[in-house]
Amino acid sequence: MALEASAQAVAQDVTAPPDSHHPAHSAKRGRRGAYWALSIGSLGVVFGDIGTSPLYAFRSALSAMEDETVRRADVYGIVGLALWALIMVVTVKYVLFLMRADNKGEGGVLSLMALAQRAIGRRTATLITLGLIGAALFYGDAVITPAISVLSAIEGLRTIPSLGHQVTTDLVVMISIVILFALFFVQSRGTARVGLLFGPIMLVWFAVIMVFGILHVFDDPRVLFSLNPFYAVSFLVRHGFVGFLVLGSVFLTVTGAEALYADMGHFGRWPIQSAWLFLALPCLVLNYLGQGAMALHALDRATALGHSMPDLDWFFIMAPPEFRLPLVILATVATIIASQAVITGAFSLSQQAIQLGLLPRMDVRRTSETQTGQIFLPQINNMLLVGVLALVVMFQTSDNLSHAYGLAVTGTMLVTTSLAYVVVRRMWKWGPIRTAVLIGPLLVMDLTFLAANALKILSGGWAPVLIGAALSAVMLTWMRGAQLLTDKTRRDSVPLKDLAEILRNRAPHRVAGTAVFLTSDPEVAPVALMHNLKHNKVLHEKNVILTVETAETPRVRDENRLKIEPVSADFTKVTITYGFMESPNLPRALALCRKQGLKFDIMATSFFLGRRSVVPAVQSGMPLWQDKLFIFLMKNATNPTDFFNIPPGRVVELGTQVTV
Repeated sequence: MALEASAQAVAQDVTAPPDSHHPAHSAKRGRRGAYWALSIGSLGVVFGDIGTSPLYAFRSALSAMEDETVRRADVYGIVGLALWALIMVVTVKYVLFLMRADNKGEGGVLSLMALAQRAIGRRTATLITLGLIGAALFYGDAVITPAISVLSAIEGLRTIPSLGHQVTTDLVVMISIVILFALFFVQSRGTARVGLLFGPIMLVWFAVIMVFGILHVFDDPRVLFSLNPFYAVSFLVRHGFVGFLVLGSVFLTVTGAEALYADMGHFGRWPIQSAWLFLALPCLVLNYLGQGAMALHALDRATALGHSMPDLDWFFIMAPPEFRLPLVILATVATIIASQAVITGAFSLSQQAIQLGLLPRMDVRRTSETQTGQIFLPQINNMLLVGVLALVVMFQTSDNLSHAYGLAVTGTMLVTTSLAYVVVRRMWKWGPIRTAVLIGPLLVMDLTFLAANALKILSGGWAPVLIGAALSAVMLTWMRGAQLLTDKTRRDSVPLKDLAEILRNRAPHRVAGTAVFLTSDPEVAPVALMHNLKHNKVLHEKNVILTVETAETPRVRDENRLKIEPVSADFTKVTITYGFMESPNLPRALALCRKQGLKFDIMATSFFLGRRSVVPAVQSGMPLWQDKLFIFLMKNATNPTDFFNIPPGRVVELGTQVTV
């Protein structure tokens, strides 16, 4: 046996490729395996939304022509518009251009806003407004995506011969509500385990839609004429207003494009680009061609019988009757994944908005010990659930809801392109002509899609506009109120250096230990410090004036996190900086002080927080309704103790009443 084992080992060594056991080759294989694992993983998170658009996009676009006679050239034009939208919007704009404009590896509208601010060198009202509008519209997309995706999947039950007559609109709505309730309920558990299945399931999904597409292309191979952009352009020219309506529905094919950019930090640019170019894009193109070929075949048969173009669920009838139930189940799982992706995107965006000062503090819970991007915000989850269920009950069908879809996404895309202009001109130092050649066509494309979707505002497009407007009002109110409160506090406060001089001349009673006073303005004495001196008449041996700042980068290295500045023998200013993708943890950050010479026992340290009770003023910088909204937001903001992860037993809160 030993001789046989030795002989087998020799044979393996002889037949093995040269240097196959070399560590460098093993490392290379490991990197290649990790690369493709990221690419497949991105299918579930990044391409969930755009990957499920064949469920409703082509059907919606064809239905927009219900008042006109459909001809073969019209089908070529609609399919061509869908294919060229995928090429121009997703491939050219996002995959080949915008993914190069990353903020330390992170993407998304708020990351791009921070990058544009860094390019200019300061925060400007225009850039903040653009970022605020883009973020608010993204929430509109986050509410509509789960509703339309799940509804369109469950509606596939109507195509099953044995069930179709029993599936009513009310039943579809009820099943959708149950699925959506379950989806939002499990968000608190995190996606660490379920996320492992997302990529493989979406891989199966893309393979299935590709196979059905290829099979049905042979129904009428002339559908390949759609690849000629002439048919897309001539369709728009020939149909005028109706063509514009169809264009608004065609935009549904690219509604997940923003996720390519927003989720770049989770997977990296190259895995996402590879997954799109070599898998997602070919599968989507083949499926739309297959649906178009089916429509052409159905049109020929209807014309021969003297009938008009039938209105069918083109996606589900691609499958033979016996395969439709499994396809409905697979589509439901795929739409849940698509919904999961946009929900987690809303969580990440909310965390960025909180750190950038656009939203009040909220409870941010980490659901994974290893993946920093996996977080859960209960308040955002509940608001999304209420919004999604309201849309399902209100619109009831995916066709009705498709009129509401698209306007929020086109608005966000227009904001993204506008911010990209600033980055290209100010950071990349491109000349005006070169910039115009690149950004000009993108702006024209975004404005065209925005105008096409704006036509649907009365039939449902008002929904994302209303959501975006409400969230914009919340963000503007919070930013304005916080600024007014900071200005008032500064006017009523004593400069820290002046206080140090006063205490040097009139020393108060000293107590042992260290006191940490949190403040947003380190130049003036914190309110909690003044109240402690006024009412308790004591001063600790060591006093740290602590300020937490947010950088314009996603994350900050530990060596750059702390800045220590001695003020006097009594006071030391400490500034802790976090990236806008990080969750603050003050005890952990303060432990780094030892390396810079500031030593104190964290267990003998008290954290003093000023709790402000805000009341509306007679004369204020905001209207009364904004005063009341700001006060409501202040009352419902997460306690600083929880938000900054401070041990509750070490916190002393001192309250005061202020007007704003």
